[in-house]
Amino acid sequence: MKDRHPDVHSYYDHTRFDYRVMWNRRRRDVAVHFGYYDEHAHRHADTLDNMNRVMADLSGIRPGEQVLDAGCGLGNACFWMAEHRDAIVTGINIVESQIFDCQNFRNKKEVGNVDFIQADFCDMPFENNTFDVVWACESVCHAAEKVSFYREAFRVLKPGGRLVMAEYMRSRRPVSPEGERLLSAWLRPWAIPDIDTVEEHRSHASESGFKSVDITDITPNVRVSLRNLHEISTRWLPLGKVLHRFRLVDEVRLGNARASIRQFEALQAGAWLYGMLLAKKG
Repeated sequence: MKDRHPDVHSYYDHTRFDYRVMWNRRRRDVAVHFGYYDEHAHRHADTLDNMNRVMADLSGIRPGEQVLDAGCGLGNACFWMAEHRDAIVTGINIVESQIFDCQNFRNKKEVGNVDFIQADFCDMPFENNTFDVVWACESVCHAAEKVSFYREAFRVLKPGGRLVMAEYMRSRRPVSPEGERLLSAWLRPWAIPDIDTVEEHRSHASESGFKSVDITDITPNVRVSLRNLHEISTRWLPLGKVLHRFRLVDEVRLGNARASIRQFEALQAGAWLYGMLLAKKG
């Protein structure tokens, strides 16, 4: 690999096992995001779906509404919204292998109101005023220029449409030198160029035309899930180093484990928070 850091395609292609087996364990629907802990869910598997519930409730998804999942991962939220909110869902993703898996999952589930398209959420192949809700869970972080996503989300939303996001956000710019070191050690191996502050996200949304922008710090609800990943990665890393020495684990997977440890350390250092955003198109 010429660049020591993977791009989005390489990262998700190489870490398929990690998400499917190490993170989702015995779940059939693979969730490529963190879990939300509250009175509704306190077990890991349940908290992954609970994140979907919280985002769906916040955005007020109703039966028959058209929802776009921007950066849909392996389709977990799409299937959940179709089943639990009776929404008509389109998932988009630039990673070809993930779209292939999503389409296979859909065919096995025989779900008729979910579709998947390989597309860039910063340059969407949809007409203006198409969707009632644009949904983005831990995906906008991968965009080099976040404002490009906000402009496209505003364009494809119908008047009165809602944008709901769950995202990593800087506590400020810059943070302390140690915080910046930890952020870099986490973000680049995860194919994330950088993360924006709360105010930068608010500014992007307002600049793109959204009239109502609310951002809530939900770190307390996600902290256990973040710690879970830290513990899993800490336990696995020594074995991963041995397997890497024998070329049984590649550099991307090893870097993924190291970065997962640095992520929680950066959180403890106060370098970032986990935010949930709701914006409305007037």
